[in-house]
Amino acid sequence: MRILVTGGAGFIGSHIVEAALAKGWEVRVLDSLDPAIHPGPPPLDPRVELITGDVTDPATVDRALEGIDAVSHQSAKVGLGVSFADAPDYIHNNDYATAVLLASMECHRISRLVLASSMVVYGEGAYSDPKTGQLVRPGPRTETDLRAGIYDPRNPVTGDVLVPALVSEDAALDPRNVYAASKLSQEHLASAWARSTGGTATALRYHNVYGPRMPRDTPYAGVASLFRSALARGDAPKVFEDGAQRRSFVHVRDVAAANIAAARALLDNPTGFRAYNVGADEVRTIGDVAAALSTFSAGPAPVVTGQYRLGDVRHITASSELIKAELGWAPVVGFSDGMRELASAPLRGQPSVRSSTA
Repeated sequence: MRILVTGGAGFIGSHIVEAALAKGWEVRVLDSLDPAIHPGPPPLDPRVELITGDVTDPATVDRALEGIDAVSHQSAKVGLGVSFADAPDYIHNNDYATAVLLASMECHRISRLVLASSMVVYGEGAYSDPKTGQLVRPGPRTETDLRAGIYDPRNPVTGDVLVPALVSEDAALDPRNVYAASKLSQEHLASAWARSTGGTATALRYHNVYGPRMPRDTPYAGVASLFRSALARGDAPKVFEDGAQRRSFVHVRDVAAANIAAARALLDNPTGFRAYNVGADEVRTIGDVAAALSTFSAGPAPVVTGQYRLGDVRHITASSELIKAELGWAPVVGFSDGMRELASAPLRGQPSVRSSTA
């Protein structure tokens, strides 16, 4: 198979490239190589054909798609942004770029797409009522509760504090920021493209991805990167709220393996549009990540600050049973092994705002 990986020089994309080469596939990468992200030449395997350019440019995309069998679309502006002023950049780099790519794929009669989506399309995760056990969609957390150290959301009807559960792909979607809205829009574009062209699109909703080649700390970076960067400076990781926020921290090599599984399935079993969670089996907290990285780097212990941000998600943990059942994928890198590796792995040297998504 000949596969195009957009954003293939980035964090997740570069691992997908390596996994595809290991399968014996031919790989082409389309990446802008923005110097703010890539201060030097990317360490790509010499077997990779690199096209330097932007996914928003139709002529570049048209050239990149020549002779391609399937596309793994990883290029995106990532993170939660600084303010709503980031909105035009998110829409341009995520949604407009995806529209350009899909339109060109139709012209080239390429019918297979793997799309990098994100857990952020859910908003808050799943919760159950402690008395009835029924799933409940929580209301927004109030500043009064947060100020009092009550961080878990409440049942909007009874006021009872809810219990976190695993979120599945059939949960209601509730994008709560511009980045999340742009990722959901990418899914909708891919679904519309599949329906219109008869193509097959698989959206992989990545949960908290970590591992080698993560970008350094920026306003757009994930929490593992922020903690790792603080420790590299000799600073203690600062943990918001009480550190008990639950997440599914999944290693980047496992995410790359999910992309390979999805791309292979596109060849064997076209299904229109399908979305899958890609998360770890182990439920861990943000405090767990800070403590593990501090321990494995022999750095200062984390500081739990009690600070909070209105609108932050409290808990979101993945049920990845659907992708296991349908694509045969399962994570293999355990939390301790992955965090030990991250504690000593170099981070990419410059702030990253466009990369393989997260």
